[in-house]
Amino acid sequence: MNSGNAKTPPADGAKSSGPSCAKDPSHARGAAPGLVSFVGAGPGDPELLTLKGRKAIEEASLVLYAGSLVPPDVVACAAPGVPVVDSAPLTLEQCHDLVRRTALAGGPVARVHTGDPSLYGALREQARLLDQDGIPWRVIPGVTAACAAAAAAGVTFTVPEVTQSLIITRMEGRTPVPEREALHLLAAHGTSMAIYLSAGACEDLQAELLAHTPPDTPVLCAYRVGWPDQRLIWATAGTLAHCVHEHGLVRQTVFLVLPGQNAADTASLLYAANFSHGYRQADES
Repeated sequence: MNSGNAKTPPADGAKSSGPSCAKDPSHARGAAPGLVSFVGAGPGDPELLTLKGRKAIEEASLVLYAGSLVPPDVVACAAPGVPVVDSAPLTLEQCHDLVRRTALAGGPVARVHTGDPSLYGALREQARLLDQDGIPWRVIPGVTAACAAAAAAGVTFTVPEVTQSLIITRMEGRTPVPEREALHLLAAHGTSMAIYLSAGACEDLQAELLAHTPPDTPVLCAYRVGWPDQRLIWATAGTLAHCVHEHGLVRQTVFLVLPGQNAADTASLLYAANFSHGYRQADES
């Protein structure tokens, strides 16, 4: 394991940083561009990184990871001598310059995101720049925090006859949310919800939920899931804000609103003896 690779580049970006990833692409003129892999790192636990994601990191000529959310241990499998760069202090353009130089020189790149790249991962704008430069890319999925939190707590989002849907959303902050996706409108569906990036607006979050959610609805407050200091704290829709303040829950908290958690016992039809499906006929006896 090469845990000593991680480094933060100087404030003026990659151009002056001097690692091998910053060589002029003209040195490899005519070479096919390297493949850029957007790797979902999972919520924090290195053992939740997929085998495919780990392989992409191990084979990369540059590893660029979101150090504010991805622990260094996740990228410690990078090959010795390979630049492992924290993207937290960089702009989009600085990140792309690092990636572009490496890929156009023929080197594969692992762009490591927290959780799954398809959720709140700034994937579209990065991919757009790669497309403009003719650089191939792919996405390797990861375990998102909501699923990791549900697993850690041993709960399910879907409960037969109670709720069969999951809404993933966030409160509006500096990033706007469309009016049609206001949380109180989504809460009106009465289904399970996973609410990201909203601990800093916990009072507003509670008020939005209570517009349509019974106050005693269970809410799991999951802090830094998969990290050594992980905490799972139960609250309700009516006590969520108090829970956040009492326990000092700030960044990296996901809230699971679980209307089926305290519901009466029900069972899926999948394994019911009187239920037929493509692999089993119902027992008619």
